[in-house]
Amino acid sequence: MRLRLLALVLPVGLLAALGGSAANARTNADTLLSQGKPVIASSIEDDTLTAGKAVDGSTSTRWASSEGVDPQWIRVDLGQAATVGRVKLNWEAAYAKAYRIEVSDDGTTFSTIKTVADGNGATDDLTGLQGHGRYVRVVGTQRGTSYDYSLWELEVYGTTDSSGDTQAPTVPAGLKSTGATATSVALSWTASTDNIGVSGYDVLRDGTAVATTASAQYDDTGLTANTTYKYSVRARDLAGNVSAASEPITVTTSTGGTGGFVLAAAGDIADRCTASDSDCIHPKTAKLVEAMNPAAVITMGDNQYDDAHLSDFQNYYAKTWGKFKSITHPIPGNHETYDDTPFKGYRDYFGSIATPQGKNYYSWNQGNWHFIALDSNDFVKEEGLREPAQLTWLKQDLASNTKGCIAAYYHHPRFSSGDHGDNPDADALWQTLVSARTDLVLNGHDHHYERFLPQNADGDKDASGPVQIIGGMGGAPLYPVHAAHPATAKIISDFGVLKLSMTDSTFATQLIGLDGKVLDSSPTYSCH
Repeated sequence: MRLRLLALVLPVGLLAALGGSAANARTNADTLLSQGKPVIASSIEDDTLTAGKAVDGSTSTRWASSEGVDPQWIRVDLGQAATVGRVKLNWEAAYAKAYRIEVSDDGTTFSTIKTVADGNGATDDLTGLQGHGRYVRVVGTQRGTSYDYSLWELEVYGTTDSSGDTQAPTVPAGLKSTGATATSVALSWTASTDNIGVSGYDVLRDGTAVATTASAQYDDTGLTANTTYKYSVRARDLAGNVSAASEPITVTTSTGGTGGFVLAAAGDIADRCTASDSDCIHPKTAKLVEAMNPAAVITMGDNQYDDAHLSDFQNYYAKTWGKFKSITHPIPGNHETYDDTPFKGYRDYFGSIATPQGKNYYSWNQGNWHFIALDSNDFVKEEGLREPAQLTWLKQDLASNTKGCIAAYYHHPRFSSGDHGDNPDADALWQTLVSARTDLVLNGHDHHYERFLPQNADGDKDASGPVQIIGGMGGAPLYPVHAAHPATAKIISDFGVLKLSMTDSTFATQLIGLDGKVLDSSPTYSCH
């Protein structure tokens, strides 16, 4: 009672100050950092239960992992380093009995800040945590049911390192052009300084921000020849403070030079048959390629059926599409694994063409285009907790790319109206390509032709996403197609070859049928 009376006679101002400090501390410690942030998971049950549903702020949408598999994980990128004091997990009926909370500075090396061994579902509100990092991962090690791991919401609370910072970075200096072509301008400048740290730079073209870059240089692409542009840059820090724009410069692109070239592409090509059989298709599609006179040939996997031994490549593929071997940039499909030693026949036939960087995946350039050849077999098998090495390589390859346009190709499509359907196991691959503003994605696996409108990471129509095309009509028997996706622009069950017409800043595609007629034409798209 004495203590309670003493509190009553404390000065009102002191009480207010004490109360305000406590309230502010609680507010800072309980700042929600994870909502709407980038998130990936070890797997998803299907394409309606994606990882992003766990941080969308809605308790009516959820993430779910593959059923019946331990361990599984979900990781959120907070965008910057933060002190993490609380993690709240709103479990669906499929919950984790045992799991741990981990933090990381780089998204690769994690440390554990909380282990739970007796979870019972519902809501776990874990407070008093002492973690620091940019990435927070929940790792389920023992399921509480026979199903999967499923979260309505994953909420991470804490304080970012930049909280309370109001000082803007210094204005970037020394802006200059280091080169210009007909369709691009290369820029560089002196890095800004900041009391906490510069997070990036906005590049302004004619007064409008057109890009944000983390480094003090940028290549602006997709421009018009013989045109003058005004550029300036401004710096941002981790707290969102923005500097004034730098002194502007003007740059004029050079005249002419569209850098145009044609590619031929298809997947699922050589059945065990030859031109002496009138029903054999791959000799006919090879003639379409020859008529295109392409600068290069892309194959989207399952180059040879059925078991893809070296003898099969030599007896069938080599006699038709093999004519273009020297200009072919292949990737393997699942049938290339159906050898006594997986991929042996594929690698022995194509040699260094198929593995120029020592792996089944690689990249190459043509004109202003960066092409990424991927082995999607890596993404349709369980990889455990670690990010597949190919995905790590892909992120590094995209980060170092200097070309203005990007195309990727691999066998298993993320979205398909064909017999195999969607491939949610490859979601991390698709999300990475979408995030990098890839322009074109080519696939095989389903034996039909399907061209999609540009899509975002969830498969919804979005002009800023890539155009996906399934080209599995190179010669293997056709598969049935089902109801088209909402983003499907054209679907055809017929044989043919894709003709890709590329310039330094645009692309357009056509499906050429066996009779040489155009079965489908895309619009001309500008690179992102």
